[in-house]
Amino acid sequence: MSQETEHIKCLIIGSGPAGYTAAIYASRADLKPVMYTGLLAGGQLTQTTEVENFPGYPEGIMGPEMMEDLRKQAERLGTEIRFGYASSVDFTSLPHKVVIDDVKTITADTVIIATGASAKWLGLDSEQKYSGFGVSACAVCDGFFFKGQDVAIVGAGDTAAEEATYLAKLARKVYMIVRRDEFRASKAMVHRVLNTPNIEILYNTETKEILGDGQSVTGVRVTNNQTNTDTDLDVTGFFVAIGHHPNTDIFKGWLNMDETGYIITRPGSTETNVEGVFCCGDAQDHIYRQAVTAAGTGCMAAIDAERYLAAKEHVVTA
Repeated sequence: MSQETEHIKCLIIGSGPAGYTAAIYASRADLKPVMYTGLLAGGQLTQTTEVENFPGYPEGIMGPEMMEDLRKQAERLGTEIRFGYASSVDFTSLPHKVVIDDVKTITADTVIIATGASAKWLGLDSEQKYSGFGVSACAVCDGFFFKGQDVAIVGAGDTAAEEATYLAKLARKVYMIVRRDEFRASKAMVHRVLNTPNIEILYNTETKEILGDGQSVTGVRVTNNQTNTDTDLDVTGFFVAIGHHPNTDIFKGWLNMDETGYIITRPGSTETNVEGVFCCGDAQDHIYRQAVTAAGTGCMAAIDAERYLAAKEHVVTA
């Protein structure tokens, strides 16, 4: 049971580009935001290396360094940033109740959810060892670094097919590793893959090991699950495209979600189905999943929260 209670005007849950941008705007609107970072302070970008596609960094920037810049900016403008995670919520009535670390209850006039999403991984030790050093879960983010090189991508759905064709425009060759003897992707996406000459599809194939020299990826060992034969592919990049899982489990039963757990927001806003609760970033975006789009919706969430509170303060009673 939670032992202490605190009331705040604006609670931000999560600390990636969406959360920090929401904090910057909420601070400037004098909402006195309090942010709980979650267990991975700074979000997924703290696990990446160089970021070259975020505006304002002409020479690129390391992911952790960029998140540190955003954190400092949010703090300078007045956000109180605390390490901790939201363990449960109660959106039955206003103000909303959020329990932190199973021990502290926050009551909040507005809640901005910026909990993000986590890439699904294969579960290989070598996959984590080379994450950010040749292994990536985002072709759009990192494909640029593999221009003219040979790469592999694992997955058989629409996202994998789309990312394979994207990589094919940059890489010399793309090996597409498909576990079954067919795709799960739509016919249109399969047609696009089959008609891209530098994509080689390896059906009935599973990834056994990511190979490297201790610093970066040098290949991938795959096995044919029909013949049990192993093959080593000479690649410098390995992309995992087997899906993402939104970090929204504690909101199930409270907020409207799609079948995979992404929170549904009202078109053109960050409003959820619960009054005073807003959602931004990858927790509600399964399409773009970029730092810059997350930051944009973080801005929207803070503005939506500020307008919501302003409207409540100026309700005219007859």
